[in-house]
Amino acid sequence: MHVTMIKKVLANGSPCQKCIQAEEMLKARGLWTKIDEVVWAVESDPTSQGMQLAAQHQVELAPFFIVKDERGERVHTSTLKLVRELSPSPEGNNSAATPVAGNAPINPEQIESELSGQTPQHILRWGLERFGADLAIAFSGAEDVAVIDMAAKIGLPFAVFSLDTGRLHPETLQFIERVRKHYGIEIQLISPQPALLEPFVRKKGLFSFYEDGHTECCSIRKVEPLGRALAPYRAWATGQRRDQNPSTRAQVAVVQADPLKLERIKLNPLANWTLAQTWDYLKDNDVPYNTLHDRGFVSIGCEPCTRAPRPGEHERAGRWWWEEETKRECGLHIAKG
Repeated sequence: MHVTMIKKVLANGSPCQKCIQAEEMLKARGLWTKIDEVVWAVESDPTSQGMQLAAQHQVELAPFFIVKDERGERVHTSTLKLVRELSPSPEGNNSAATPVAGNAPINPEQIESELSGQTPQHILRWGLERFGADLAIAFSGAEDVAVIDMAAKIGLPFAVFSLDTGRLHPETLQFIERVRKHYGIEIQLISPQPALLEPFVRKKGLFSFYEDGHTECCSIRKVEPLGRALAPYRAWATGQRRDQNPSTRAQVAVVQADPLKLERIKLNPLANWTLAQTWDYLKDNDVPYNTLHDRGFVSIGCEPCTRAPRPGEHERAGRWWWEEETKRECGLHIAKG
């Protein structure tokens, strides 16, 4: 097998940041030695070897990889897909892997005390080293994709799922697809159970939450699917921040026993971050985001239950805005009564 990595030099002479991150990921997984050749695509020089290879293979993204072996020639535009091919065992990004630290009991309070002052990356690395692909990242918003970006750079196995409630904005569905392609990962979409949803809609219609609250609808479209999504995993990670909702999230721990199932561990690596820190990370690392943010949306849920906050309002003021502030949670992070 012969593997060529094509890196880009930008027009201003600086190296492509994603190329640097790809190299770091390969080194973290012990796969850098399997790269036989590095070719540069100089953005300002169409005749450079890398630019010619990009034109030949009709590739616009950098880095990309050309793999040649007895099966022929193939091109990977995703570093994670190359990792899957080069790994001695089929671990990849979303497949099963043996957790580094085994199955020894965990004291969540002790781990929380040890990690509470650490960076999100340090907290997430602890979870990935402990659980590997037995840890799933719940993905829906800007904070969650920041966690995915960190996980991809750490270079250890992980899983990703998203709840498709059937009421998401088209922009959110497009966002999910962009993230899937950007990181070359599998995203498991979990939908509501028809046996629960169809009788509910038949009896109460599509907008009953405006009249008697969102709890019942969210229970069917979000909470029950979340239980199914998490069933195979021993841990999960969210993008919750304490300042997202001072009324309901002020005490969010970076590591905790999952309120929904105490035997499972729940990580909230961004718990100590602010909204500004989150967006600084997204911009600095060229992380995909939902285009609804460009229209003033901050916290984004289902289309009928989300509006952009007005000037001076808190970021979650646009979620279930017709209800009391203390009730503006869908139940995904609340223990069953």
